[in-house]
Amino acid sequence: MKANKAEKKKAIRCAIYTRKSTEEGLDQDFNTLDAQREAAEAFIKSQASEGWTALPQYYDDGGFSGGNIERPALKRLLADVEAGKVDCIVVYKVDRLSRSLLDFTRLMEVLDRNECSFVSVTQQFNTTHSMGRLTLNILLSFAQFEREIIAERTKDKMSAARRKGKHVGGGPVLGYDLDPKGGRLLVNEPEAEMVREIFALYTEHPAMLATVTELNERGWQRKHWINRKGTESGGGTWDKGNLHRLLTNIIYTGRIKYENVVYPGEQAAIVDLAVWEKTQALLHRNAKEGGARVRESHGALLRGLLYCPHCNHAMTHSWTKKPGGRCYRYYVCVQAIKKGYASCPSGSLPAGEIEAFVIERIRAIGRDPALTGEVLRQSRSKELQIAPEELRAALAQFDPAWDNLVCREQERLLNLLIERIAYDAQAGSISLTFRPSGIKILGEETNQPCAAA
Repeated sequence: MKANKAEKKKAIRCAIYTRKSTEEGLDQDFNTLDAQREAAEAFIKSQASEGWTALPQYYDDGGFSGGNIERPALKRLLADVEAGKVDCIVVYKVDRLSRSLLDFTRLMEVLDRNECSFVSVTQQFNTTHSMGRLTLNILLSFAQFEREIIAERTKDKMSAARRKGKHVGGGPVLGYDLDPKGGRLLVNEPEAEMVREIFALYTEHPAMLATVTELNERGWQRKHWINRKGTESGGGTWDKGNLHRLLTNIIYTGRIKYENVVYPGEQAAIVDLAVWEKTQALLHRNAKEGGARVRESHGALLRGLLYCPHCNHAMTHSWTKKPGGRCYRYYVCVQAIKKGYASCPSGSLPAGEIEAFVIERIRAIGRDPALTGEVLRQSRSKELQIAPEELRAALAQFDPAWDNLVCREQERLLNLLIERIAYDAQAGSISLTFRPSGIKILGEETNQPCAAA
């Protein structure tokens, strides 16, 4: 009889989760993550008579805060819970899983929904009973309180240091080196001269892309240094993002900024204040004249759909005015915008022509047996079967409706029907990947009986 009960006892698959807020000490042969896992494994072995077994997968988040749930190992763990691969999560302490009461409540909702329990090795409680949940909430409240106190103390310390003009946290910036004694920046004269030349380049010809192209053609690198672990950090080519961060960094004027308040810094200025202010005015003017508000007024039917397969980046919509005031719209690879047109073979693609081509391809599906077969093949490859009559119904809905839609509605319709458009400049080809689920939805809507008037 006892043997039968043991055979019927359900196996409890236990996933061990470990976490450490910083990366310090993780390179040791036996670190805190190892210690947490060892304690959890010992606890699971003590419950072997109840059918508990430790899963072989490692869910270790080294160098991640418990103040949020944006952690790779935790995301993998939750995905396995949702997939029904985990019956119980075991941690060394509650705060290893989360230090936020709100986040933990959300995590518990995921566990409850998937019938997965939760155990802390050093804090015994059972989440299936009301008293266990109360104990858990009390422990979490103290964990969150401790985290907030530490954060407030750190913030106060940093604020005091910033008010004294000290450099607090982060790596060095181009033009300066970190003082080995800490707390301030020392001028690196060769780099400082490079910074002054970058400001001069932009103020002479105030165009971000042109400046990026010039810097990369000269072979100038971004700040490169050796970190405390002895490994190389930084370096690399320029793009519009990191150039903008350099041009707007108030550190170069001998000042620092903290919570929108500017303080005198301990570091020496390497850019004249008048040059810095002129640069800010030019950046503000260019952002205002070339902003997204103006671009959006011209429409962009293929926004979010068009990709450059060579760079694996999206192609974004832009425009320029030709002599006489005529507007020329085009799509360009994000890589080319960031690092210059020489970095991408796609160049720019006339917006009107590619949009008209895509629309004509959709209309031609019903007339071209090869296109029809390709769309049906794509639906089968994604395990979504579409009948030929559903495809014909969807196309019948598309053709007469298209010309009566406003631009935003046309954009939504294309996003319903198309998953991706790849423009391969080297091969001179454009390929469309259709969204079978969208075609099915549109076809079903067409077949819906009209409501009675």
